[in-house]
Amino acid sequence: MSAHSHESEATIPRSGYAPDFLGTWVGFPIMDPGMESDAVKWEGSEAIPYTHFSLALSKSRRFARWVAWNIDGSSIKMLSRSNLEFSKDPRLPADAQTGNELYIDNRLDRGHIARRADLLWGDQAEARQANKDSFYYSNITPQMEDFNQSSQQGIWGRLENALYADVEVERLRVSVFGGPVFREDDRIYRGTALPSEYWKLLAFQENGVLKARAFLLTQDLVQLRALLALDEFRVYQITLAELEARTQLRFPRTLHDAEPLPALAVPFFGEIRPLASTSDIRW
Repeated sequence: MSAHSHESEATIPRSGYAPDFLGTWVGFPIMDPGMESDAVKWEGSEAIPYTHFSLALSKSRRFARWVAWNIDGSSIKMLSRSNLEFSKDPRLPADAQTGNELYIDNRLDRGHIARRADLLWGDQAEARQANKDSFYYSNITPQMEDFNQSSQQGIWGRLENALYADVEVERLRVSVFGGPVFREDDRIYRGTALPSEYWKLLAFQENGVLKARAFLLTQDLVQLRALLALDEFRVYQITLAELEARTQLRFPRTLHDAEPLPALAVPFFGEIRPLASTSDIRW
């Protein structure tokens, strides 16, 4: 499927991430001063809308700096991914998006930032368009091929599921932010700096109280072709302050107020151990 046909099938206006989705205004993260010039603009905005998600794309890194999405657990649809192909978003400059050239003949997988399954809600037309939108390369970053098989990655992939299992989420609605951590020492491969860390922040209401929880995943990119150690992936629960320090993003005050976890306030993994299972998560 070409990028053109991918785009032409979309018929619903893309309203993007909804800041008022939880009943409390939770806006986009803001980039540190000086970083705005690195954002790819769409119709004058650095927040590019898709179906049920929005993102900010970095010109220099050619990946999303952040993705924000909403999940309505009450209307999730089960849709196949068959016949859907990864493609560059034709609304955006092609040279600002990392495409298939990075993923040929190596151990890198095309990893969704906003999970495909999270986006498939609403009526059938909405869910189908969200399914297609999730495959644009602007929502994709490189992950090692066994990312999905790793026990630690299992935690990463099940974060949203674990939240629904362990918490009485109000109206089954969750807002999520995620993306790669861009570091100056990221490994260069085929002219592209590969992120070795990813982050995710989940916001939800429980008993009328807004809560926010932040997580970081690290992946070992030392060898792209050889076998890697069993502990190549680690997932940590971190503070919002540390997330901001690592990403150079600033999150809304409402999220800071929703994160009363003083016991986690040890900076940069000083005494923080990786999560061994979803039962280790402090909701």
